[in-house]
Amino acid sequence: MALRLNPDRLAGVVLVAALHAAALWGLWIHRLVPTPQESLTLFVNFVAPPVPPRAAEAPRREPPQARAKEVAPPAPAVAAVPASPPADAVVPAPPPAPAVVPAEPAQVTPVHLDTELAVSCPERTAPIFPLASRRMGETGITVLRVELDELGHVSAARVATSSGHARLDEAALAAVKSWRCNPALRNGRPVRAAATQAFKFLLQGN
Repeated sequence: MALRLNPDRLAGVVLVAALHAAALWGLWIHRLVPTPQESLTLFVNFVAPPVPPRAAEAPRREPPQARAKEVAPPAPAVAAVPASPPADAVVPAPPPAPAVVPAEPAQVTPVHLDTELAVSCPERTAPIFPLASRRMGETGITVLRVELDELGHVSAARVATSSGHARLDEAALAAVKSWRCNPALRNGRPVRAAATQAFKFLLQGN
């Protein structure tokens, strides 16, 4: 589709173009617009101004302390030895006190009675004849050694001479342990005493 221009607008465009051409012609005549060769030469010959030399910097002086630190040789490394605490004073322990051994009570030898024990014992019972010994016909004499304390009680008794039958000996021991006797006297004071006592086991008719 062909563009159709307004005659008035077309006349304006032509007038503006003529004015620009006239202006360029006038500038070229008066040498205000450089020729293409001169313009090219100007662009080629353009050189940036030289950089002015920088003033030499004065040598930097270091403080004496820093110089001394650099010059001084490093101190030799010394291993730190930890200070050991003072050892506690050792006090020798006192010698152990001698062990005190309690003195054993003096063994008082019982007074030996010249008579049989029965003479000094108002309370006494006869031994019981074991039934088994009766059936088996066991007989014999058992002699006991008996000890009395200061109060007249039987403190110990043992068989001095056996009858030959254990049942008869046991019957004699059981009987004598129940006796109550008068304590023996020495210088008017009751003392321990010892005496013998015989028990005769006989069957009736023997």
